[in-house]
Amino acid sequence: MHEETLVAAAANRQIILAETPKGKLGPEHFRLSSAPMPEPKDGEVLLRVRYISLDAANRAWMQGATYRDAVGAGSVMAGASISEVVESKAPGFSPGDIAFADTGWQDYAALPAKRVTKVPKIEPMKHLLSVYGIAGLTDYFGLLHIGQAAAGETVVVSAAAGSVGSLVGQIAKIKGCRVVGIAGGPQKCDWLVKDLGFDAAVDYKAGALFKTLKAAAPQGIDVYFDNVGGEIFEACLAQMKNHGRIACCGAVSAYDGAAPASGPRGVPGLIVVKRLTLKGFIVTDFFAERAAALADLQSWMKAGKLKVEEDIIDGLENTPAALIGLLAGENRGKRMVKVA
Repeated sequence: MHEETLVAAAANRQIILAETPKGKLGPEHFRLSSAPMPEPKDGEVLLRVRYISLDAANRAWMQGATYRDAVGAGSVMAGASISEVVESKAPGFSPGDIAFADTGWQDYAALPAKRVTKVPKIEPMKHLLSVYGIAGLTDYFGLLHIGQAAAGETVVVSAAAGSVGSLVGQIAKIKGCRVVGIAGGPQKCDWLVKDLGFDAAVDYKAGALFKTLKAAAPQGIDVYFDNVGGEIFEACLAQMKNHGRIACCGAVSAYDGAAPASGPRGVPGLIVVKRLTLKGFIVTDFFAERAAALADLQSWMKAGKLKVEEDIIDGLENTPAALIGLLAGENRGKRMVKVA
């Protein structure tokens, strides 16, 4: 069947946020719906979603406005994807182009071209959401530009078995750092050390986090790449060296459920005493420099210095369960949903 005929005949499946969760996210907060096929207007492109990125930030967007508008009940669940251009009414885009955009959780989306980024046709395409996508770029800029990690320093990364953390640790090793990962469970910790080359791994679920972290990084921490906030942030903060740097990437410990009663202890006291630098960042802040980052990432991949773990779930209808599982720590590496 001709592509235009196929598009015209197809319905557009969508995952709707049916209700804003007040506690833990559950399947009851979503529903699968069907809508007419969107039609691009002048200046827009019609995208067919291929892979949807699943990130802890998806849950944060349900709580209110962050660096983007909140996702409200009754709307298509927001989320970034790698998509294929089906039809273009905008200069610079042609059918068959591959693009990155916030399409939401649906089969097709018509978006203004200014909200769509053309990306190289790299195979496998799934790498455009992991090592060459938001995850890889977040690692690169967060560790090297925000954390300014240098050879001989000790780098600690939380959520180390996730899409961001697993690559952060490997890039730090490439740069000559000693790397300690914090993850949940002995299997993930073994994987970090034996497969990814981390120097040590700390299981935060085993208890005695402060003591175990101290043993893994006895000289203290130069750079902490924070993905979780909460008690793990607190434990790392107390073990930072003078003039250490903390790259604040996320706070997944506070996303799914009631807000914590209070912030981590030691703020601002330890920040002052140790003369620490804490800086939050969003990867899009650095998009003007992504070509250089991608060149390094591709070079390291070609040289076999990076191992990429991708956790792929099939089917748009399974996206809610896949996000719920990610928030529970089911995944290892980058979790995504293959839609088409």
